[in-house]
Amino acid sequence: SDLRLAVDHRIPGPNHTRTPQLLPMLMLPLSLLRTKCRIPWTLVTLPYSRSQLYMERPVENAIRSKLTETLKPSHLEVLNESYMHAVPKGSETHFKVVVVSESFLGKSLIQRHRLVNELLKDELAGPVHALSIQAKTPQQWEENPAISKSPACMGGSKHDPEMGRKLGTQV
Repeated sequence: SDLRLAVDHRIPGPNHTRTPQLLPMLMLPLSLLRTKCRIPWTLVTLPYSRSQLYMERPVENAIRSKLTETLKPSHLEVLNESYMHAVPKGSETHFKVVVVSESFLGKSLIQRHRLVNELLKDELAGPVHALSIQAKTPQQWEENPAISKSPACMGGSKHDPEMGRKLGTQV
């Protein structure tokens, strides 16, 4: 989902100086606001309250709350990737979580994934169809803060004409 924002974007000029320029009413993905992005933008306005956003994303917020309460992450991203799949707009079925926590120290990758899956067992038994997990220690995150790109949908793609007919959408 997108939000309308005004941002102060610093445009590189001669000698690599940055000139402020207000770019009003850009459409930015909400996930961008939750990341530690390296884009030189300053948020100017946000027309939605935190409670409105919470109510509109119950599954995403349940995932965020459970991971935060138990793992006490130093970095957490919960990315709703449902838009990449053949599901109705606004669905909360496909997620990627990037979680950095000292709780992962001394644990293998499979142990980390099992821990996250156990914490989210209710969501995985219900509305969540797919969960991609990047579970890192703070040292691993510091050495490589990259987030792996999600693969293309291997199931019924929303770009597949047959799936488009099933969903009642045009592709």
